[in-house]
Amino acid sequence: MEWNHIEGNWDKLKGKFKEKWGKLTDDDLTAVGGKKDQLVGSLKKNYGMQKEEAERQLEEFSTKLEKDSIQ
Repeated sequence: MEWNHIEGNWDKLKGKFKEKWGKLTDDDLTAVGGKKDQLVGSLKKNYGMQKEEAERQLEEFSTKLEKDSIQ
């Protein structure tokens, strides 16, 4: 899924991100506001990921969201 679509629909989609990454609090997700770079930072902070790993996981998850929305 294109990130601009995720950002534009953040209020609807942030629950899916919470399901995937349960350590992210509602406050974290609200502060992120759909901004990819801020979400990468939250994943790094809450999960101890390196930037590249957080970006890879976000890419995989956004692709899964796109596939799920098509079905």
